[in-house]
Amino acid sequence: MIRVGIVDDHAIVRGGLRQFFSEHVDLRVAGEASTGREAIELVRTTELDVLVMDLSMPGQSGIDALAMIRAKAPDVGILILSAYPEEHYAMSLLRQGASGYLNKDCEPIEIVNAIRTIALGRRHITPAVAELLARQLDRKDNAAPHEQLSEREFQVFLKLARGETAGEIAQTLSLSVKTVSTYRTRLMEKMNLSSNSDLTYYALKNKLID
Repeated sequence: MIRVGIVDDHAIVRGGLRQFFSEHVDLRVAGEASTGREAIELVRTTELDVLVMDLSMPGQSGIDALAMIRAKAPDVGILILSAYPEEHYAMSLLRQGASGYLNKDCEPIEIVNAIRTIALGRRHITPAVAELLARQLDRKDNAAPHEQLSEREFQVFLKLARGETAGEIAQTLSLSVKTVSTYRTRLMEKMNLSSNSDLTYYALKNKLID
């Protein structure tokens, strides 16, 4: 029996997944959460094999929660189920420790197949993600600016692009304002950008934020 956790801020999505998973004898929904913070608490208090997690949630997002979940529950597989296409986030999140990435447009049975693969301790790589991997190998030196950011720089970048202040980011990520400012300076240099409005424009242009 594979113990599954569902993390999504929409109750209707959680309910739909719960109902679909109940139709498969080898899956059991062991817990649910609606924010990144609740997801961290869920893996801390509940025995899970695979966590199915959305990216875009209020407060602490799936991206923010990923590193913390990895630290607290290194053996739990994490399947990212997101409305964003693979090319926007998949490579970065797989590098950060996600076990698989699926777009919400996928067929429901694909989610079940991914959970089964991840429960075996393997990564679930879709053809779209495999293509991205191949392209990245071919053009390592030509990677997009945001793909060259570290995990923490990428988190700070997305929050700045959404208009959050250094103080707000510091509070969410449990960092000092000075540390956030250092990350901001570093990522600006790596991306060759000069202002927060540049970051927002870049993120919108590359469909990293809505």
